[in-house]
Amino acid sequence: MDILIVLLPLSVTLAAAFLVLFVRAVRSGQFDDLDDGARRLLDDDR
Repeated sequence: MDILIVLLPLSVTLAAAFLVLFVRAVRSGQFDDLDDGARRLLDDDR
């Protein structure tokens, strides 16, 4: 039971860090246009 005192705050902290990083990536525009590069690669046959 004592391990829960360590693991619970650790898991909450880790989850919060991943949430902050995800929100930061979305706000910086990393997920705006995921298909454009693939289309350009396929249309580059000319």
